[in-house]
Amino acid sequence: MNAADTTAGTNRIEFRNATRVLTSVLAPIEKRTLVWLAHRMPRWVNSDHLTALALAAMLMAGLSYWLASVTPVGLLLVVVCLAVNWFGDSLDGTLARVRDQQRPRYGFYVDHVVDIFGVLFLLGGLGLSGHMSLFVALGLLVAYMMLCVETFLATYTRGTFTMSYFSLGPTELRIMLAIGNLAVLAHPTAEIFGYQFRLFDVGGVVAIAGLLFTLVFAAARNGRALYLAEPIPGRAAGR
Repeated sequence: MNAADTTAGTNRIEFRNATRVLTSVLAPIEKRTLVWLAHRMPRWVNSDHLTALALAAMLMAGLSYWLASVTPVGLLLVVVCLAVNWFGDSLDGTLARVRDQQRPRYGFYVDHVVDIFGVLFLLGGLGLSGHMSLFVALGLLVAYMMLCVETFLATYTRGTFTMSYFSLGPTELRIMLAIGNLAVLAHPTAEIFGYQFRLFDVGGVVAIAGLLFTLVFAAARNGRALYLAEPIPGRAAGR
């Protein structure tokens, strides 16, 4: 068998698209909005353009946080960049589905690699902004990556891609971060038990705890489901 035969065989492997689970608060209205936008996008715009736009927006968001170390205008620019990122990141898949141009493996892979780089840019800039310590930003990045790994493992083993937890999805998280930026403009610090802390440090620690709790919850739920689906061979017969 030569390399061409191997490649052809690989391309013939059946791919089963995972079921997307999105139960966030804004999901119903967001879905209708995205379909409406997709039907009105110029024909020359395709999903790859939107994915690239989403990545560029997150890079600019990170740079805007870095700019916030010298001027508060940077915090406002981040809000704009988050809106642009939502547009590109949320619309790329919808546009492909509306136009019947879906590429399940390519789309899933590229979309989530872009998301990982985007979060790296965002948290890297936030850690350099002076509004969050590098330690907290690194903790957020690690917690996010750990949850991503669990989600991708569950997607592979259970065929279900969970996009939201506890009614919160990517869109709600973007909105919460944008509100946090505006809050920092007015009150950059928070007092807890008589001590002053940076507001983003407080929010970052809460976010880390939330991500780790979600990780444990999802791992326990998926682990139990897989255990029940694949009992130890011979145990039932032995009983």
